[in-house]
Amino acid sequence: MKARFLALCALVPVLGLLGACATGPAASSGGALARVAQTQTLKLGYREDAQPFSFKAPDGKPAGYSVSLCQKVAASIQSQLQLSKLDVQWVPVTASSRVQAVSDGSVDIECGSTTRTLGREQQVDFSNTIWVEGASFVTLASASINRAPDLNGKRVGVIAGTTTDTVLKSLSSRGIVPVFVPIQTHTEGVAAVRAGKVDAYATDRLILVGEVLGRPSDVALKLSDDYLSIEPYALMMRRDADLRLAVNRGLAKAYRSGEIIEVFRQAFPSGARPSSLVEAAYVLNALSE
Repeated sequence: MKARFLALCALVPVLGLLGACATGPAASSGGALARVAQTQTLKLGYREDAQPFSFKAPDGKPAGYSVSLCQKVAASIQSQLQLSKLDVQWVPVTASSRVQAVSDGSVDIECGSTTRTLGREQQVDFSNTIWVEGASFVTLASASINRAPDLNGKRVGVIAGTTTDTVLKSLSSRGIVPVFVPIQTHTEGVAAVRAGKVDAYATDRLILVGEVLGRPSDVALKLSDDYLSIEPYALMMRRDADLRLAVNRGLAKAYRSGEIIEVFRQAFPSGARPSSLVEAAYVLNALSE
C-alpha cells in the first residue's frame, strides 16, 4: 500500500481525538429526522448499475462504496436519535429518477454516484464530499477515438440530465459536436459500445472501469485518458438542515475514526488507493464537534 495512504490511516484517527462526543440532533417538528424518529424507518435510495459505488450484488442486495458509507451514516443516525432500532429500507433509483425520488420523499438519502452541483441544490440538499471523480468515455479498442476532440461527429451514448451530458454539450465551444444517443443505464451504455450502436459511452471514469471489468466480454474496450470534468460526489437528501447535519455527523465520524478505510477496502480491489483529491476530502471533512 502506498505511503500516502498509510499516512492517511495514521492521520484520520488522530483527528478524531480533536472532537468531543456528538450531541443529539435537533429534530424539528415535521422535519425528516422527526419522521425517522417516529417511524424508526430510514429510506435509502441506491443505484442498481453504478458499480463500484452503488449496485445490486449477485445476492440481490445493495452493495458498493456509497452503500457501505450510507450504512455507517444510518448507524450514526440511529445513535444520534437514541433509537433502540432503525429499519433501513433500500429503494432502487435510476440516474433519471434519483433527484425526483429525493424531492418527493420517496427516499430520505440517495446513496449513489451523484455529483453535487449548484443547479441540483435548487431542488435537493447534499452532504459533505464522499468522493471526487472525473468523467471520461469508453470505446472499442480498435476505434481511432482516444481523446475528446475525436468525439466530434461520433455517436456518443450518455444518460440525459447527468453532469456528463452537460459537459459533453459544452464541448461545442471547442468545436467538438458529438451525435448524442440517449442511454438509460451504464450497463446499457457499455453494451451499446460493444454492439456497435454507439462509438463511445461517456460517464464517470470509475463507473466505466467497474462496468468493463465487472462484465467481461470477447469484445475489447479501451478507456480514454481524457478527463472531461471533475465530479465531487455527495449523498443527496431532502432539503432539511437537521437531516443534513445528522448525515454529516455520521460521515465525519467515519472519516475521523478511520472507518472510511474499511469502506474503501471493501469496495475496491486489493492494492487500490484513493487519489490525492479523495484523501483531501476525507481529511478536510473529518470535522470535530
